[in-house]
Amino acid sequence: MFYILLPILFPILTGIYLLVRKEFNDRKSLLFTSGTGFILTVVSVLLALFRVRGMSFTLFYLTKNLPIVFAVDGISVVFAAMSVIIMLCAGFFSFEYMKHETKEKRYYGFYLIVFGVLNALCFAGSLITFYLFFEMLTLASMPLVLHNGRHEAIIAGLKYLLYSLCGAYMVLFGIYFVYKNSDTLRFIAGGVLSETAGAHTELLLIAAMVMIIGFGVKAGMFPFHAWLPAAHPVAPAPASAILSAVIVKAGVLGIIRVVYYIFGVSFLRGTWVQNTWLTLTLITVFMGSMLAYREPLLKKRLAYSTVSQISYILFGLASMGTEAVTGSLLHVIAHGMIKAVLFLCAGAIIYTTGKTKVSELRGIGKQMPLTMWCYTIVSLGLIGIPPTGGFISKWYLAVGSLSSAVPVFRWLGPLILLISALLTAGYLLPLAIQGFLPGADYDYANFKKREPSLVMTMPILIMTILSVLVGLFPTLLVDWLMQFINLIV
Repeated sequence: MFYILLPILFPILTGIYLLVRKEFNDRKSLLFTSGTGFILTVVSVLLALFRVRGMSFTLFYLTKNLPIVFAVDGISVVFAAMSVIIMLCAGFFSFEYMKHETKEKRYYGFYLIVFGVLNALCFAGSLITFYLFFEMLTLASMPLVLHNGRHEAIIAGLKYLLYSLCGAYMVLFGIYFVYKNSDTLRFIAGGVLSETAGAHTELLLIAAMVMIIGFGVKAGMFPFHAWLPAAHPVAPAPASAILSAVIVKAGVLGIIRVVYYIFGVSFLRGTWVQNTWLTLTLITVFMGSMLAYREPLLKKRLAYSTVSQISYILFGLASMGTEAVTGSLLHVIAHGMIKAVLFLCAGAIIYTTGKTKVSELRGIGKQMPLTMWCYTIVSLGLIGIPPTGGFISKWYLAVGSLSSAVPVFRWLGPLILLISALLTAGYLLPLAIQGFLPGADYDYANFKKREPSLVMTMPILIMTILSVLVGLFPTLLVDWLMQFINLIV
């Protein structure tokens, strides 16, 4: 059973080693140590997924009734697999990108610690275990936002810390009430509320709403979304990629655990909590798309896009139907790959040209064709155009919403999702169109191709291919997801 601890210990210990070691003799030694940490983590995650699936391991007890326990279930596999692929690709992308950044040793140290903490969240087997590592994730990832040390980075880092801690304390508030009205804090499909919980229904509904909002802060849900567009533009591009593709999904995972494994769908379905949650998600979807459409900075535009797209996932979860939840988990996977590629493409453009505004990138497709083709393909996926993974996930979200029993939202949801898809096309495709078709006045004679090295392009290409494969061959994935979704919905 100790296998389940290896994906947590390997990266955290390697990260700490990088932080405490004074200096490396050369950059190759630093990259070798970091790369070894990445590879060992991936191998240990695979080992844990195959060796301890369906089992649990109690590390120790905080108190008599509060065990620090780890377990591997279907949700763990979804989030751990998504996290490992993206963290590995963004990590190797960093090997080239971070050449023009200072303090690489510190960057890789905290990057690896974040990797380990994310694995701990995926494998957390109880609410108290999840909460401890959720707090740790904020503290470990904040240095990635602060990395360049400039004034705007410090302000963004402090905003990220303040928002995240406020959200975490909201979750802690709810944990107190859950603890008093449940038989255990372990994650059990269908919920853990005790038989006497019915006497405190309204109080528990308030606790559930507070916890959903608390975890929703990390997921960028309205009205606590402002940290995302502040943090993403100032962080190094690969750090922005994992912030947007992986770290925000820690909030999504927390909501899944609270709604489907602590309170249970039967307790929340049809209540004011579900209606309020649905309202907040649709506001966030529309607002994020509108703000992205109006934003001139490329990385900030992608950050607002994340605000919108993560609430697609939350909308499906709030609908509390089998097809809608399937769409949410598919979008966890598809959005993770797509948004990581978009931020890495933005990083490749910044690294190669130094340009950050969309208006400055006319003709970029002529200079960086491979990068921009990957950008274009995953943009089509985020819009929801077949045969990409984004189309499959949004299809299930729309069908799940239409088949739900929630008045108004059953038709309002697909309508907002459609409007958001049009806005997504409006803020992503102009860069591709102007990049490949810059117009007759473009200096075609003097441009030259400036693709970054394979160390940067290969991670982009790999995740682009994976995002398309999810859309081309979704049946096996959907059938597998249904095996445990039917247990919780």
